[in-house]
Amino acid sequence: MQPSSSLAAKTLDAHERLNELYGIQAIHGYPDPMHELIGTILSHRTTHANEATAYRTMRERFPTWEQVRDAPLSDLIDAIQTANYPEIKAPYIQNLLAHLFRETGAANIDFLGNLSTQDAMNWLTTLPGIGLKTATILLLFKFHKPVLPVDTHVHRVTQRVGILGPKVSAEKAHTLLLAYLPQDSLVLFNFHKHFYWHGQRICTWYYPKCNDCVLRDMCDFYQSGGTALLSSTPIRNKKSANS
Repeated sequence: MQPSSSLAAKTLDAHERLNELYGIQAIHGYPDPMHELIGTILSHRTTHANEATAYRTMRERFPTWEQVRDAPLSDLIDAIQTANYPEIKAPYIQNLLAHLFRETGAANIDFLGNLSTQDAMNWLTTLPGIGLKTATILLLFKFHKPVLPVDTHVHRVTQRVGILGPKVSAEKAHTLLLAYLPQDSLVLFNFHKHFYWHGQRICTWYYPKCNDCVLRDMCDFYQSGGTALLSSTPIRNKKSANS
């Protein structure tokens, strides 16, 4: 099925407006692919500062990936406690490392850069605890593959604007949004970053700052008075949407 030309045009219009607002960014991530992978797991539902503290503490206590893999679970949980839900993330990390050592003999994923985008995505998503968001962040940020990460902010903003339908899941959004954009890693990186920042700063979860938004005139959510029922957000009243 071909993507809607009107939605593709709306997507590019919104993208260009946010490019002007936030400026074009060079693709960047952590130097080490394993840091990018484990850091992304730690980053779920926490701040960047808390993620960084958790990763640094973990590596200080367990300098090698073998030590992280083999650490008593309670000790690893304690090491990453600044990241939310450490009791969930610690087993994910250890299971992932055990799988990597078992399948490749090392905690090294540099080879992903030599695979096609689809082969790299297929390999990553077979790993325990690795979903589309983590896989796409790693492949885009570190290996510059033409994929698009969709986190809660990107999902919320694109759904409110009306690029995505009201019932589209974040997982489905990875494919839909990618179809509307050039298959260029720099474009996709900036789309992700800018919609992520816009969701953090302007199009926030409970009290979006619609009056400060450069997308307001094209936004379905704003035009509805903040009453649109969307899978990415709870129901809001008119006052909260326009405050």
